[in-house]
Amino acid sequence: MRSRAIVAGALACLLAFSPAIASAKGTAAAENEIGHCIRQAAKGRVWLEKTLWGLRRQEAGWLGAEVANTNGTHDLGPLQINSWWVPRIARLVERPEHQVRHWLRYDACFNAEAARWIFLSGLQATGDYWKAVGVYHSPTGWRQRAYAAKVANHMRRQFGAAAFSQYSRSDNR
Repeated sequence: MRSRAIVAGALACLLAFSPAIASAKGTAAAENEIGHCIRQAAKGRVWLEKTLWGLRRQEAGWLGAEVANTNGTHDLGPLQINSWWVPRIARLVERPEHQVRHWLRYDACFNAEAARWIFLSGLQATGDYWKAVGVYHSPTGWRQRAYAAKVANHMRRQFGAAAFSQYSRSDNR
Protein backbone atom coordinates (compact mmCIF):
# COMPACT_ATOMS: atom_id res chain seq x y z
CA MET A 1 0.00 0.00 0.00
CA ARG A 2 3.03 2.28 0.38
CA SER A 3 3.30 2.59 -3.41
CA ARG A 4 -0.38 3.53 -3.62
CA ALA A 5 0.21 6.33 -1.09
CA ILE A 6 3.23 7.57 -3.04
CA VAL A 7 1.28 7.64 -6.30
CA ALA A 8 -1.67 9.33 -4.61
CA GLY A 9 0.73 11.97 -3.28
CA ALA A 10 2.27 12.48 -6.72
CA LEU A 11 -1.15 12.85 -8.31
CA ALA A 12 -2.22 15.23 -5.54
CA CYS A 13 0.87 17.37 -6.15
CA LEU A 14 -0.06 17.57 -9.80
CA LEU A 15 -3.45 18.92 -8.82
CA ALA A 16 -1.79 21.86 -7.15
CA PHE A 17 1.20 22.45 -9.43
CA SER A 18 0.38 21.14 -12.89
CA PRO A 19 1.09 23.44 -15.85
CA ALA A 20 -1.62 25.26 -17.71
CA ILE A 21 -3.99 22.91 -19.47
CA ALA A 22 -3.40 22.76 -23.21
CA SER A 23 -5.46 21.28 -26.02
CA ALA A 24 -3.70 21.58 -29.36
CA LYS A 25 -3.52 18.30 -31.25
CA GLY A 26 -0.06 17.58 -32.57
CA THR A 27 1.44 21.05 -32.07
CA ALA A 28 5.10 21.30 -31.17
CA ALA A 29 4.22 23.01 -27.90
CA ALA A 30 1.80 20.24 -26.94
CA GLU A 31 4.32 17.53 -27.86
CA ASN A 32 7.01 19.30 -25.83
CA GLU A 33 4.67 19.47 -22.85
CA ILE A 34 3.82 15.77 -23.15
CA GLY A 35 7.54 14.91 -23.33
CA HIS A 36 8.27 17.03 -20.26
CA CYS A 37 5.47 15.30 -18.38
CA ILE A 38 6.68 11.82 -19.35
CA ARG A 39 10.17 12.68 -18.09
CA GLN A 40 8.68 14.08 -14.88
CA ALA A 41 6.46 11.01 -14.34
CA ALA A 42 9.46 8.67 -14.79
CA LYS A 43 11.20 10.38 -11.85
CA GLY A 44 14.69 9.72 -13.25
CA ARG A 45 14.14 6.03 -13.93
CA VAL A 46 15.41 5.50 -17.46
CA TRP A 47 13.60 2.17 -17.90
CA LEU A 48 10.30 3.76 -16.81
CA GLU A 49 10.73 6.75 -19.11
CA LYS A 50 11.37 4.41 -22.05
CA THR A 51 8.30 2.41 -21.08
CA LEU A 52 6.11 5.51 -20.92
CA TRP A 53 7.45 6.64 -24.32
CA GLY A 54 6.62 3.20 -25.73
CA LEU A 55 3.09 3.47 -24.37
CA ARG A 56 2.80 7.03 -25.67
CA ARG A 57 3.90 6.05 -29.18
CA GLN A 58 1.51 3.11 -29.28
CA GLU A 59 -1.43 5.07 -27.93
CA ALA A 60 -0.75 8.18 -30.04
CA GLY A 61 -3.24 10.30 -28.16
CA TRP A 62 -3.25 14.07 -27.89
CA LEU A 63 -4.27 16.71 -25.41
CA GLY A 64 -8.06 16.81 -25.40
CA ALA A 65 -8.46 13.32 -26.87
CA GLU A 66 -11.56 11.33 -26.06
CA VAL A 67 -11.68 8.29 -28.36
CA ALA A 68 -14.70 6.01 -28.16
CA ASN A 69 -14.16 2.26 -27.82
CA THR A 70 -16.59 -0.44 -28.94
CA ASN A 71 -17.24 -1.45 -25.30
CA GLY A 72 -18.62 1.99 -24.37
CA THR A 73 -15.48 3.28 -22.68
CA HIS A 74 -13.30 6.13 -23.95
CA ASP A 75 -9.54 6.55 -24.21
CA LEU A 76 -8.46 9.90 -22.78
CA GLY A 77 -5.53 12.22 -23.45
CA PRO A 78 -2.00 11.61 -24.75
CA LEU A 79 -1.49 8.15 -23.21
CA GLN A 80 -5.12 7.20 -23.88
CA ILE A 81 -6.11 6.33 -20.31
CA ASN A 82 -9.24 4.21 -20.52
CA SER A 83 -12.24 5.83 -18.83
CA TRP A 84 -12.65 2.57 -16.86
CA TRP A 85 -9.85 3.95 -14.65
CA VAL A 86 -11.60 7.27 -13.89
CA PRO A 87 -13.54 6.11 -10.78
CA ARG A 88 -10.43 4.43 -9.35
CA ILE A 89 -8.23 7.46 -9.92
CA ALA A 90 -10.96 9.77 -8.57
CA ARG A 91 -11.05 7.78 -5.34
CA LEU A 92 -7.26 7.79 -5.14
CA VAL A 93 -6.96 11.58 -5.47
CA GLU A 94 -10.27 12.28 -3.71
CA ARG A 95 -11.72 14.36 -6.53
CA PRO A 96 -14.97 14.09 -8.50
CA GLU A 97 -14.93 11.78 -11.51
CA HIS A 98 -15.85 14.55 -13.98
CA GLN A 99 -12.83 16.55 -12.82
CA VAL A 100 -10.46 13.57 -13.13
CA ARG A 101 -11.82 12.83 -16.61
CA HIS A 102 -11.19 16.44 -17.63
CA TRP A 103 -7.63 16.35 -16.27
CA LEU A 104 -6.91 13.07 -18.04
CA ARG A 105 -7.96 14.66 -21.32
CA TYR A 106 -6.37 18.09 -21.01
CA ASP A 107 -3.52 17.93 -18.47
CA ALA A 108 -0.50 16.15 -19.96
CA CYS A 109 1.23 15.71 -16.60
CA PHE A 110 -1.83 14.30 -14.85
CA ASN A 111 -2.27 11.93 -17.80
CA ALA A 112 1.37 10.80 -17.69
CA GLU A 113 1.23 10.28 -13.90
CA ALA A 114 -1.93 8.22 -14.30
CA ALA A 115 -0.23 6.13 -17.02
CA ARG A 116 2.72 5.60 -14.68
CA TRP A 117 0.41 4.50 -11.88
CA ILE A 118 -1.53 2.10 -14.13
CA PHE A 119 1.66 0.53 -15.49
CA LEU A 120 3.37 0.25 -12.09
CA SER A 121 0.18 -1.21 -10.58
CA GLY A 122 0.23 -3.84 -13.31
CA LEU A 123 3.90 -4.50 -12.68
CA GLN A 124 3.30 -4.89 -8.95
CA ALA A 125 0.32 -7.20 -9.54
CA THR A 126 1.97 -9.42 -12.15
CA GLY A 127 5.67 -9.18 -11.34
CA ASP A 128 6.29 -9.32 -15.09
CA TYR A 129 7.36 -6.27 -17.10
CA TRP A 130 5.82 -7.27 -20.46
CA LYS A 131 2.66 -8.58 -18.84
CA ALA A 132 2.32 -5.20 -17.10
CA VAL A 133 2.74 -3.44 -20.46
CA GLY A 134 -0.07 -5.65 -21.81
CA VAL A 135 -2.26 -5.08 -18.76
CA TYR A 136 -2.04 -1.34 -19.47
CA HIS A 137 -4.08 -2.09 -22.60
CA SER A 138 -6.35 -5.03 -21.82
CA PRO A 139 -7.28 -7.74 -19.31
CA THR A 140 -7.28 -10.31 -22.16
CA GLY A 141 -4.12 -12.41 -22.56
CA TRP A 142 -3.84 -12.48 -26.35
CA ARG A 143 -4.50 -8.73 -26.55
CA GLN A 144 -1.86 -8.12 -23.88
CA ARG A 145 0.75 -10.07 -25.84
CA ALA A 146 -0.04 -8.32 -29.13
CA TYR A 147 0.01 -4.91 -27.44
CA ALA A 148 3.30 -5.58 -25.63
CA ALA A 149 4.91 -6.55 -28.96
CA LYS A 150 3.74 -3.26 -30.51
CA VAL A 151 5.07 -1.24 -27.58
CA ALA A 152 8.41 -3.10 -27.82
CA ASN A 153 8.61 -2.16 -31.52
CA HIS A 154 8.00 1.51 -30.71
CA MET A 155 10.68 1.41 -28.01
CA ARG A 156 13.13 -0.29 -30.37
CA ARG A 157 12.48 2.35 -33.07
CA GLN A 158 12.88 5.24 -30.64
CA PHE A 159 15.78 3.99 -28.53
CA GLY A 160 17.50 1.38 -30.72
CA ALA A 161 19.41 -1.45 -29.07
CA ALA A 162 19.57 0.56 -25.82
CA ALA A 163 15.80 0.20 -25.39
CA PHE A 164 16.19 -3.09 -23.56
CA SER A 165 19.66 -2.80 -22.05
CA GLN A 166 20.22 -3.79 -18.44
CA TYR A 167 20.05 -0.93 -15.98
CA SER A 168 21.88 -0.48 -12.74
CA ARG A 169 20.13 -1.50 -9.55
CA SER A 170 19.87 2.14 -8.52
CA ASP A 171 17.78 2.83 -11.62
CA ASN A 172 15.46 -0.09 -10.93
CA ARG A 173 13.51 1.51 -8.08
